[in-house]
Amino acid sequence: MINLLPTDIKSNYSYGKRNVTLRRWVVAFIAAFIGLAVISTYGLLTMQQQKSHYNQLISASQKSLVDQGYAKTQTEIKDISSNFALVVQVLSNQVLFSKLITQIATIIPAQANLTALEINKEKGAIDISAITSDYQSATQVQVNLADQTNKIFSSADIVTIGCTTPSATETDINRIKYPCTVSIHALFSRDNPFLFISNSPVTTKAATP
Repeated sequence: MINLLPTDIKSNYSYGKRNVTLRRWVVAFIAAFIGLAVISTYGLLTMQQQKSHYNQLISASQKSLVDQGYAKTQTEIKDISSNFALVVQVLSNQVLFSKLITQIATIIPAQANLTALEINKEKGAIDISAITSDYQSATQVQVNLADQTNKIFSSADIVTIGCTTPSATETDINRIKYPCTVSIHALFSRDNPFLFISNSPVTTKAATP
């Protein structure tokens, strides 16, 4: 078929077809852009809702923990951990208390009585408390414990010492007979036979239950 239309008209038809095609591409691009914008907006809104939801869950969980005494429980766990660490330390030293008390009792003055033995948090140390009949006996307790010929302690320092005068109405016999108290911090000597940290066969045998 021969196209006998003038050149100008044919050019107009050609540009018209191109414009229609271009408009279609522009409309498709705009539609795609709008679709992306809608999807992005929906995604952002969804994320914001999820964030808000999780924040509410976190707040509710925190409140629940507070209501259930979480802070108190955590404190108790820390206390238990500290006590457990001290127990481990004591067991690692393996103090033979039955023999240690007997030995200490033989070296303190006759005018003194032991009232307490406490393992100190400091490794290889012990706190000793005693009551005595007078101030001189209280100081003598420290002197006897510090005597290294006993092979128990490498040092013994007085922490507190004091005497009180019993009142006329006092009925506690111990307070009347032993009005003085002394507290001593002592460090075990390395060759202490009452600490089970030696590899000596004799020590090992002595510690076997």
